[in-house]
Amino acid sequence: MGAEQTPEKARAEDLEILERYLSTLVHMGSSRKTIVAYRRDCRQFLRFVAADGREFPGKTDYRFLRNYAAFLAGQDYEKSSIARKLSAVRGLFRFCRSEALLGFNPAESLSSPKQPRKLPAVLRPAEVQQFLDAIDPGTPLGLRDRAIFELLYGCGLRSEELVSIKVTDLDFDVEEVTVTGKGHKSRVVPVGEMALEAVRAYLERGRPQLFPVGVNEGQEKKKTPWLFLSARGKRLGTSDIRRRTVKYVRKAAIKTKTSSHVFRHCFATHLLEGGADLRAVQELLGHASVSTTQRYTQVSGAHLRRVYERSHPRARHK
Repeated sequence: MGAEQTPEKARAEDLEILERYLSTLVHMGSSRKTIVAYRRDCRQFLRFVAADGREFPGKTDYRFLRNYAAFLAGQDYEKSSIARKLSAVRGLFRFCRSEALLGFNPAESLSSPKQPRKLPAVLRPAEVQQFLDAIDPGTPLGLRDRAIFELLYGCGLRSEELVSIKVTDLDFDVEEVTVTGKGHKSRVVPVGEMALEAVRAYLERGRPQLFPVGVNEGQEKKKTPWLFLSARGKRLGTSDIRRRTVKYVRKAAIKTKTSSHVFRHCFATHLLEGGADLRAVQELLGHASVSTTQRYTQVSGAHLRRVYERSHPRARHK
């Protein structure tokens, strides 16, 4: 039995509860990506409930939830996907408990599968420079791209944060940029001289050459507030950043698996390797919990181990 193999649909009353739950996530500042994923995952669970003929949420006990977890484990899902799906279900049950739809929460003890701890991919500083050198600053778009990746690496930004930066968010006098992260939380991040230089060059010689956004044909053209624009003056999206990353990775012939998010990993790892305090790196990255930041200490530790084995005369048997 399973929702993926049955024609049953989730009951309308159950879907209504789901939408109320998702509304609370919107008000809490959850991202659109999270809302879309949780809606899909919870709908799958509610189809599973309907296929079993159970009443939700009152008749979905812990044993039933374990059966659902076993069902997911039997499908062709990554452990990370199963963990996300169960997290969505736990959140749905917490909402039901808060709305007094349940006397107790049977999902409270529902655990997710253990996942192997993967260290994030990190480029060496020389590889980052190799990537940046692959960008031609002789064109407006080249100036833009150089500024984009200097900021991603120099400030440890997420792609979503970068494309949301407005020109007025930059303060060249104090060398800072205000960014809006997850949960619509703003933070101020220092900007290094090389990133500032790249952004200034883009603002002076690149951005003015990009076509400004028009209101309507024949009306006065209105310039967009966004810092990074497309060739036609429109705001860039995260998919644009991904495509530019792929282009320059190929051009620079970098072998390490690289995405735009890798520059955020590099930012954190290189700071820690340079002696930065873990709490300071947490603030710079905008992590809610220091435990999220601690994974970068493992990357840094792996680097230190390589340095030790390469450099210390007693590290290895000759």
